[in-house]
Amino acid sequence: MGKNVTEKILGTHVAEGELKPGARLGLKIDQTLIQDATGTMACLEFEAIGIDRVQTEVSVTYTDHNLIQADYRNPDDHRYLQDVAAKYGMICSLAGNGICHQVHLERFARPGGTLLGSDSHTPTAGGIGMIAIGAGGLDVALAMAGEPFTLGMPKIVRVELSGALLPFVSAKDVILEVLRRIGVKGGVGKVLEYGGPGAASLSVPERATITNMGAETGATFSIFPSDEVTLRWLKVQGRESQWVEIAADADAAYDSTIEIDLASLEPLVACPFQPDKVVPVRELAGLPVDQVMFGSCTNSSLRDILAAAHFLKGRAVHPRVDAGFSPGSRQVILEGNDRGAIADLVRAGVRLLEASCGPCIGMGFAPPTEGVSLRTINRNFLGRCGHSTGKVYLVSPEVAAASALAGVLKDPRDLAAELGLEPFVFDLPERLVVEDNRFIMPSPAPGEVEIRRGPNIAPFPELKALPPELEGTVLLKVGDDITTDHIMPAGAKVLPFRSNIPEISKYVFEVVDPTFPDRAKAAGGGFIVGGANYGQGSSREHAALAPRTLGVKAVLAKSFARIHLANLVNFGILPVVFENPADYDALGQGDVLSLRLDTLAGEEPFVVTNRTKGTEMSCRTPVEAEDLEIIRAGGRLNWAGTKKGQTGA
Repeated sequence: MGKNVTEKILGTHVAEGELKPGARLGLKIDQTLIQDATGTMACLEFEAIGIDRVQTEVSVTYTDHNLIQADYRNPDDHRYLQDVAAKYGMICSLAGNGICHQVHLERFARPGGTLLGSDSHTPTAGGIGMIAIGAGGLDVALAMAGEPFTLGMPKIVRVELSGALLPFVSAKDVILEVLRRIGVKGGVGKVLEYGGPGAASLSVPERATITNMGAETGATFSIFPSDEVTLRWLKVQGRESQWVEIAADADAAYDSTIEIDLASLEPLVACPFQPDKVVPVRELAGLPVDQVMFGSCTNSSLRDILAAAHFLKGRAVHPRVDAGFSPGSRQVILEGNDRGAIADLVRAGVRLLEASCGPCIGMGFAPPTEGVSLRTINRNFLGRCGHSTGKVYLVSPEVAAASALAGVLKDPRDLAAELGLEPFVFDLPERLVVEDNRFIMPSPAPGEVEIRRGPNIAPFPELKALPPELEGTVLLKVGDDITTDHIMPAGAKVLPFRSNIPEISKYVFEVVDPTFPDRAKAAGGGFIVGGANYGQGSSREHAALAPRTLGVKAVLAKSFARIHLANLVNFGILPVVFENPADYDALGQGDVLSLRLDTLAGEEPFVVTNRTKGTEMSCRTPVEAEDLEIIRAGGRLNWAGTKKGQTGA
């Protein structure tokens, strides 16, 4: 039996376990990335581990999420990240250099390698034939320390692409079609491996758009083969020596297959407030639009800016529309400038925003009250745009450009016909502009580096071991698809506290119930009850760490998203799954629950007692015996310290 792309790369990186269904794997990690929204905590955790140098081939810290310098807090965090990088052997990408996923794709990602990032869209690098996985900051800190990354062997889904995209249909429509078919839960526990003759028609930036948004399906990662298209991308970046060919064998096996004829696709749009609420643009054509945003890590490549400029050149954005563009990198800006695309956007009335994640995570450029915002980003969760009344629709650059001109949601094929516009064709040049002067390399004298810590950078909180019996009140009951944005919002108001857990904890569940933090503290902690896919979305570990500091002991849910489940374990919160979904319905906010933590063993069923109603529920935990040891210890750092003490390491 032959091997697929995923198996070939995993096979060269398995440090623990076997490549068999359901097995627990420990993967050797070649590269890591962190960013300034999650990286400060990851660096505090790395310092707590207590080694003096990163153990990976490449580790990069990016300053790209929270660039608003309204006071000292963000600049202090950025300075701290730069100092930690210099001292411990990381490369630091400074503010303005670009968005981590776009820049990493340009300068560091390599076929056949493994990348772990403290950002859920790390799988972007799968577009270059790399296994790239999003994780919580503590998992990334441990990988920087040389520890294998643990995950369950995922099922591998073949996404067979045939044909080629028609004019004014783009890669964004491919991943929206995948989301339309399998939804935001359909990729959980799976890898989406793309192939087939249609894959060769997609450039690396187009492939990266698809692998980036694979995160919205819950997939562990998405990946394309490494082929001549990949080689071409590496050549224009001056990195062709890093190319290796990686293709699935003709007799490779897969757990399931999805077939997509690229020529059958049409422009699509994801409606508020989930990325899988996908319909054809033509069904909503004419919807008045208040705002259009180009960019983010999903669609901020040179290909995307040129596609937008193709529509906007010599024309004007509709007067009712506020349009802005967040470029993905300095390379995109410089190339776009040389080709006149930047000038075309500016003359059309598009505002140039920073090369950052900004609007995607609610850091500025919010829509008006009840405003309709078309964005080329990857997420449209409730409140993510900066407030809960904004209605974000996810679209391709072509749809965004056509709609910006029309003032209403517009199928780009229709506008092109009205304007007599020729189809856009993207061709890579022989070389792209490469200027790496905004990377700061590690210090050659690390012992002389003094790490500067601003007053907002609080020490990593002490997390005590859990007692044998957990008892407490149901502090909050929520429904399906609760995201980490619901649990721990981002945005300009909250993100400056990302290195100060006591302060950021005051905003837990603010979108759902702003009284939650005070109630949790008054009750001495307790439990959260959730529906299916609890913890969907961003990898931010603050969505586990902040509730833990408020005393949350366990989360009972129908099912959990992968990264959040790992983060709960890392910070000593017990994840519990209902054996009978009807028990979810019977629970009420305010019920007092209890369970024995000391008797739990892997996935064996156990009893949770509802003391308020005098009933019992059969439940299980979706984690293994070692994870339970970590939870009992109060979290992974406590557990690692205990192990180190026991072995004398």
